Formats: sequence, C-alpha cells, structure tokens
Amino acid sequence: MAHGHTNTEARAAHPQASALKTGLLLIMLALLLAAPFFLYPIFLMKLLCFALFAAAFNLLLGYTGLLSFGHAAFFGGAAYFTGHAVKVWGFPPELGILLGMAGAAVLGLVMGLIAIRRQGIYFAMITLALSQMFFFFCVQSSFTHGEDGLQSIPRGRLFGLIDLSDTTNMYFFVLAVFLIGMALIWRIVNSPFGMILKSIRENENRAISLGYSVARYKLAAFVMSATLTGMAGGLKALVFQFATLTDVTWQMSGEVILMTLLGGIGTLIGPVFGAGIVVTLQNYLATSDFPVTIITGVVFMACVLLFRRGLVGEFYASRIGRSLGFNPEK
Repeated sequence: MAHGHTNTEARAAHPQASALKTGLLLIMLALLLAAPFFLYPIFLMKLLCFALFAAAFNLLLGYTGLLSFGHAAFFGGAAYFTGHAVKVWGFPPELGILLGMAGAAVLGLVMGLIAIRRQGIYFAMITLALSQMFFFFCVQSSFTHGEDGLQSIPRGRLFGLIDLSDTTNMYFFVLAVFLIGMALIWRIVNSPFGMILKSIRENENRAISLGYSVARYKLAAFVMSATLTGMAGGLKALVFQFATLTDVTWQMSGEVILMTLLGGIGTLIGPVFGAGIVVTLQNYLATSDFPVTIITGVVFMACVLLFRRGLVGEFYASRIGRSLGFNPEK
C-alpha cells in the first residue's frame, strides 16, 4: 500500500517538475532575448560562443567519460576555416560556419582515429600532442597568417538579406546558432545513442559484453563534439572578426575544461553556467590590477573543494534540486 502511494506521488510530481523546467527555460530565453538591450552585446556574444564550446566539450567528457586536452584544435581550426572562407573566398556567414564545422569534423575524425585506441591519461595526452601539432602547423602556415592571424573578417549578410555588421542583428544570429547547438546536444544526449554513451561512461566492459562496438561509439562522440565545437569556433571568428593563435593554444583547451568542471560535468546546463562565470571574470578583471588567471584559479580551487559535482551538479543533487525533479543528466 505504501509502495503504491509512493508511486502515485512520483507520478503526480512528474508533471509539476516538467512544467517547472519548461517555465525556467522560457524565463532564460526571455532574459537572453532582452539581454542585448541592457548589457554589452559583444560580451554577451562571447559568453554564448564559449557556453556552446563548453557544452560541446561536455558531450565528450560528461556523457562519454573521455577527457580531451585537444579541443582547442577544433575551436581555433574552425575559426580559421570560417574566417578564410568568408574573407578570401567570399562565402556568406552561414556557409562559412558550416565549412568551419566540416573542417573541425575532419580534424576530429583524424585525431579520434589515433587517440581512441588509448584510455584515461594516455587518451588525454595523445589529444594534447595532436593539438600541439596542429598549433605548430598554424604558426608556420601562410593560410593562417602565422602570428598575425586572420584580421578584418567580414560578417557579411545572413542569407544575403540580414546585415550582420549591425551588432543587434549579429547578437540574435549568435543566439539562434547557440540555441540550435544546445538543441542538437540535448537531442544527442536523450537519444538511444546517448544512452549507450552513458553506459560506456559508467561501465565500458559491460557495454562491450552487451555487444556494442565501444570504439565506434567513442569515435562518433568525439567527432560530434569536435563538430559542435567547430560551430562555436566559427561563430567566435565572425563575432570578433579575427582568428588568432590564441584560439588553438593548449591554454584554450584548459579553459574549456575549467568551465565544464565549474558548472558540472554530465549536466546539460552546467557548462553554460561555468562558461558564464569564467568569461565574466575575464571581462571584468581585464581592466583591473588583479591577475585574471590567479583569481580564476582560486575560484576553481574553491569549487573543487566545496562543490565536487560543480555548481549546477551540486544543486541537482541537493534536496531542493531532487524535490524539483532535477537529475544530474538533464
């Protein structure tokens, strides 16, 4: 009798939790739509680009359990590919971003085929080594203009109609791409494919015993993560109208790991909050005398010591979060 009563309460709570989540999403969307009229649009666009970057990285770390130190290659590589396509070849912005994503996907496939054969720290070190090889290619290549980078990348006209040189138009374009990227990640995570990725993360040997080709699933997740990272990188090149070596350094890979851990790995919205914290600290401390890296490091240490699951992860695991119907993988 008690068991049936508990199930009835759970079923009654489920629609309430779904309604709450829908309401929170609508509120966040409304805030994002209103934000450029109250805050500096360039700062907001940078935040959205890095939020998408962190969410794409989390698809690999949080849902597949693979720690990559080489995601800067996809982010910066896509920035170069998009910038070159738009500036030199005259591509419209939407095709430039698609080309950047395609380039990142090819890089991801090549790096994944090499790295996926190893596990744990060996996988991480191989991705770092391959990323550094790509960095040195960018330093020497005339395609990237070396240390000068690609400058004065035109934003162009979206579909030949909307002038993206207008900051407001550009912001809403960035927001639309961000929402598309997040929707794709949500769909991947909540698909049967995503369920298999989680099973590989939890117990790889059991997934193998069930007949799944674990290496293929890992490679697919790696390429998907690289492609969505490329979407963020290409977008960033259009926002700031340049692509430089900073985008492909190992420090950039470290930053996205920091963002993801701060927000909470294995949560859809956690990396977005983590990116918001890091980008905000960088933005507001840049003009102060405080060293940004030290402050960011202190915040990271505090988070590791006090919030082992990340900020959003700890909230989901708290009594309030559970009572509201949240769980670590939503």
